[in-house]
Amino acid sequence: MPRFSNNDGIVTDETLMDAVRQGDVSKLGVLFERYHRPLFDFLARMTGNAAAAEDLVQDVFVRVLKYRATWRDEGRFETWLYRIARNVRADYFKSRTADAAIDEAEEHASHAPLAFETIARDREVARLQRALMLLREDKRELIVLARYRGMKLEAIADLLGVEVGTVKVRMHRAVKELRDIFLRLNEGPTWNTTDSVGSFPTA
Repeated sequence: MPRFSNNDGIVTDETLMDAVRQGDVSKLGVLFERYHRPLFDFLARMTGNAAAAEDLVQDVFVRVLKYRATWRDEGRFETWLYRIARNVRADYFKSRTADAAIDEAEEHASHAPLAFETIARDREVARLQRALMLLREDKRELIVLARYRGMKLEAIADLLGVEVGTVKVRMHRAVKELRDIFLRLNEGPTWNTTDSVGSFPTA
């Protein structure tokens, strides 16, 4: 069973979701406040489309409510939520026509996502966003979860259903590829890739 609260006296996500499962849907609003921004950031970076990401966040919470009976309190709510978010994202791409998917991929390849260009601190960050969108989706997801969302490797392994060692290997390869793409886009100093998530500019 989840703890009612953590050491700071804040009701845990798991306790709130357990209440939602039992019919107290008002608690979903608290979870929405906690996870709206992290989910938006994840989905925006994965799709390169801020407007679509906002809609997808809404879809995630609609599914949380719809499938609340499937929640099992022996797990972490965050992991369960991101599984739903990954499914929502996958459905979004499946719903795209082949031509639209090609056009969108070409747009990402030729430009940094426009939503991020408007808020990027400098051109280096904009180039990093462009490099991120040029990564294969599974590699991009690893970096977004670990570097931008701060998810621990153990949690990522649980989310993906693989061993932690597998995540470390995939992360190393993803960071190396991102580094190579970034340097091709921006002739400049290299950055460290010796740790599990790499060291590069943040937005």
